[in-house]
Amino acid sequence: MPFSKREIIKRNVSARGPEELGNLRVSAPKDFAAGLPAIGKTLEHSFREMGLFRPFQALAKMNQQEGFDCPSCAWPDPDSPSKLGEFCENGAKALADEATLTQADAALFSRYSVEELSHLTDYEINKLGRLVEPMVLHSDSLHYEPISWEDALSLISDHLVALTDPNQAVFYTSGRSSNEAAFLYGTFARALGTNNLPDCSNMCHESSGVALSETLGIGKGSVTLDDLYGADLVIVAGQNPGTNHPRMLSALEKCKENGGKIISINPLEEAGLIRFKNPQRPNGLIGGGTPLTDLHLPVKINQDIPLVKLLLKGLLERERGGAGVLDREFITNKTLGFQELEADLDSYDSEDLLSRTGLSSKEIEAAIQMLAESENIIICWAMGLTQHKNGVETIREYVNLLLAKGSIGKPNAGTCPVRGHSNVQGDRSVGIQHFVDAALNERIEKHLGFVSPDKKGWDVVESIEAMHAGKVKIFMALGGNFLKAASDTDFTAAALEECELTVQVSTKLNRSHLVTGKTALILPTLGRSEKEGKGEGHYLTTENSMGRVSRTRGVLKPAAGNLKSEPELIAELGARHFGAQHSVPWLQCAQDYGLIRKYIDLVAKGFSNTSERSKGKGYDLPNNARAGDFSKLPGGRAKFTVNTLPDHGLAPDEFLLMTIRSHDQFNTTIYGLDDRYRGIYNERRVLLMNPEDMQELGIAEQEVVHLSSTYGDEVRRAPNFRVISYAIPRGDVAAYFPETNPLIPIHQFADRSQTPISKSVRIRVEKTS
Repeated sequence: MPFSKREIIKRNVSARGPEELGNLRVSAPKDFAAGLPAIGKTLEHSFREMGLFRPFQALAKMNQQEGFDCPSCAWPDPDSPSKLGEFCENGAKALADEATLTQADAALFSRYSVEELSHLTDYEINKLGRLVEPMVLHSDSLHYEPISWEDALSLISDHLVALTDPNQAVFYTSGRSSNEAAFLYGTFARALGTNNLPDCSNMCHESSGVALSETLGIGKGSVTLDDLYGADLVIVAGQNPGTNHPRMLSALEKCKENGGKIISINPLEEAGLIRFKNPQRPNGLIGGGTPLTDLHLPVKINQDIPLVKLLLKGLLERERGGAGVLDREFITNKTLGFQELEADLDSYDSEDLLSRTGLSSKEIEAAIQMLAESENIIICWAMGLTQHKNGVETIREYVNLLLAKGSIGKPNAGTCPVRGHSNVQGDRSVGIQHFVDAALNERIEKHLGFVSPDKKGWDVVESIEAMHAGKVKIFMALGGNFLKAASDTDFTAAALEECELTVQVSTKLNRSHLVTGKTALILPTLGRSEKEGKGEGHYLTTENSMGRVSRTRGVLKPAAGNLKSEPELIAELGARHFGAQHSVPWLQCAQDYGLIRKYIDLVAKGFSNTSERSKGKGYDLPNNARAGDFSKLPGGRAKFTVNTLPDHGLAPDEFLLMTIRSHDQFNTTIYGLDDRYRGIYNERRVLLMNPEDMQELGIAEQEVVHLSSTYGDEVRRAPNFRVISYAIPRGDVAAYFPETNPLIPIHQFADRSQTPISKSVRIRVEKTS
């Protein structure tokens, strides 16, 4: 069914959604995570969305061997998962959200136009339910209409055929996709002739990948789950595991039981790192739980580099005094650049560094002492380190600390970037990348039979800018909520609307389905928890945050009988577009996931006999940093680096904003309107501010303010936020994303990784009267 040119009408959709305020209620922040309240919330969400019996069927199999992976975060499973369940409150919320009995069907889209739907909140849009049939939004319509799978795939192919250059197409990937789906998706794009494969890594841990590749020769973390149990010291920097990776708290609890210590480094003190009430233990239900953090360092936003330099200077001073606190043998035999690092550290004044951090000398001395006493150190981090202009340099400075202590390439020590989405690391491992890898291209030509493009593609920022400039005709998203995940919401919305066709492969409705190209498709797909098929080989695989590949097999009846899995959908599109004579047997891949895995083994680096080895516990991909092998780096050794101090150039009336998640959300998905760990209820448009800053500005508790950011001649605004006094360093403020994403300029991102500066945005706080 060739697409026809239709009249283009203007749709008055809202890219931001409502910006009015609700009835905010505030209480004191909690000093513990999990416990009985977590059990209550788990049951509440599960029963409300899934009914009475389905929650037990699904939760019993989530994160279990031969069960299915949680659709939320990528935290690894223990080798022997608990018989009581290996899931957390937020994982249960993610499951309930995916497996809801509510459906967003054709009747819903007939009743409401895209304009009307766009004026709902993101929370309300998500609550409309599971997408259950393919839908099309024609250029001359305000309503989505049903479309057959055959016509939907033909529509995409016809638009692709009409391109004058394959680089007019962009293929975005969310971290929810399986290895099989991501591999086929990347194969489709490259067979078309483009490396335009932006993915959610670009917006979160791209800085980690760049920094670790430069210093250790691999863009992944080096530790295993067991390593955390036996570490002498775990540093948790720029991360809130109690909300974003709650199962990590169990690992930290084991570390404490084995005598390990924990330092948390974050502008906000988070409940999960204060005390953990493990719901699977008696003291977690009726007792006081386990205190976790031994030392909390409330560093000012993005002042980690001066902090780490202070710690290194303190260790170096003790080393020069004969204390022997550095691993000289490791430094001599395994690293390069230590003398340059020493000279850099000597060039800084300790008092100036201390002033920048906002910490006390007593706190710094306590941290130095803990480091000096520890041999096996693990550093964990998340977006609190990566989403800054100097995100790459910040992570490199933390790596300097590990290298100086010799805490790389041995048990119970190393790097631990905690990935946010359930298979974002696996997507990258199987080839979702916009940059060119000559060795990968050679394997593609040898085993898939076509020549892969050798021109670098666009990442997320570059794709948005290209769309905005009219260089992109087709945008396709494999999962995710691209509009609300990206920075500069209004700019991104205008960019999407420039496309001829936007395609969203999704389980749930979100705002990216409403702010679209001239023509738009919604292609509904199976969720992680749903059965893929009856065949023995009809399962999928994922890679967790620590590099282990294992199978995932859903157990629930699909939300609708005509849903396609992501691999099936992509394979059928490949067959439709390239035809039966193409070198890739697309239709066979749709019917046999084992065949896809055979191709992954041949093409993707480190994969081997995946269909067999992914059983049970799964298998670990090769990791040179874990093995202490740095031979492929220049000079054959790990690299110390010299990193400069951050300079935000704040005007006297500007604050530094960090965007954060509430406890009732995962990434852009809003499960509810409460953030109970921080004591915030029924409202998301809030600004956390130091009470002394509030007093200086004459701002009362819960007073309404407007926010603005000025970069160059551009002023961006976000109205109506209630100010809450909170324990945050002076000059720093915090607010939820995606509500504050409109303040982040598209052209402000981390050097070399191009990750948006979501954690350090210069803003002004404007009183409304």
